[in-house]
Amino acid sequence: MKLKILLAEDDVNLGFLIKEILEKNGYEVALQNNGACAWNSFINNSFNLCIFDIMMPVEDGFTLAKKVRKINNNIPIIFLTAKSLQDDKIEGFKLGADDYITKPFNTEELLLRISAILKRSGSIDNKSLNNKMKLGEFIFDYNNRILQINETKNRLTVKESELLKLLLIHKNEVIERNTLLKIVWNDNSYFAGRSLDVYINKLRKMLVSDSKIEIITIHGLGFKLIEN
Repeated sequence: MKLKILLAEDDVNLGFLIKEILEKNGYEVALQNNGACAWNSFINNSFNLCIFDIMMPVEDGFTLAKKVRKINNNIPIIFLTAKSLQDDKIEGFKLGADDYITKPFNTEELLLRISAILKRSGSIDNKSLNNKMKLGEFIFDYNNRILQINETKNRLTVKESELLKLLLIHKNEVIERNTLLKIVWNDNSYFAGRSLDVYINKLRKMLVSDSKIEIITIHGLGFKLIEN
């Protein structure tokens, strides 16, 4: 069965664009253009995740989230907004938001964040992350943060483990630098970017034992984990 997402967005063009992207990636989407209609949809249907714009007519996203949390404290909520003020983010997280994405946003970033939240919530089968994952001759134990080849074990840091997980989930696909920075560091500053490069190089050194595995740089875009 398809996972169902409730999307509340008053910008008609953006709403249809997000809906189309999500549906192309296998989700079922109910799109509403104000908080009141979204609330009516929520109480009459079952959803796996909510995406709420904050600035909406009739009823704003914060008010909508408060009502949702009164009857369901577990469903993931992502706030989608043009605002970037720290106070708004704090308010969103106080209301129990699982994530907060500022417009304009990268489509890949939105999809990765949705996937990560659904995995954490149990809506997506998380067995592949609970068990050991194969990467060429390597075994990646995500829970224990261990990358092993034969008898050699490398203990990964939290960021190394999160980076490798994202690269492995999207093996042979390009992941943009900004997407990795926002998801793993929650920061796309110059210093975070330098840190990302350091961690990528550390992973490359660990993976050098298997010539079939490589992390390549796509200049001006991001990185790709390749298994030949």
